[in-house]
This record gives sequence, C-alpha cells and structure tokens, in this order.
Amino acid sequence: MTDEPTRDDAVSCPVGRFFSDLDRMFGKGSEFRTHMTRSRIEFLKAVRTIVDQGIAHLEKKDSDETDPKMTRIEVD
Repeated sequence: MTDEPTRDDAVSCPVGRFFSDLDRMFGKGSEFRTHMTRSRIEFLKAVRTIVDQGIAHLEKKDSDETDPKMTRIEVD
C-alpha cells in the first residue's frame, strides 16, 4: 500500500465527488463542461458584485462619519 491519496481520499465532499464524476464522464471537450465552466464564471462575477457593493457601502459610511454634520454659522 502506498502513501499516495486515492480518489476516495482526494474528494471527500459529496458535491466535489459529484462534479468529479461528471468531469470523468463527460470529458474536457464536452458541451456540458463548457456550460458548467461558464456557469462558474458567472457565479463568481455575481459574488464579486456583492463584494464590490459591500466595499462601496462601507467606504461611503466611513466618509459620511468623517464629514462634519453641522456647521456653525455666525449671525449678526
């Protein structure tokens, strides 16, 4: 017996195993794999949008807190 991980050791997550099996069945040049790759890209772009909006919100909140809320006006 070797110390190298087997396929069962390498993919213990059921979702990872599912996608690993799909890759093995459909191969690299399949339409399915192309679609799934594009789907992953779109998902990551959606996550990036959420992160960018969160950053913008925090930056705006930070800049609002540093600006003075009131200005004293001298009246004659």
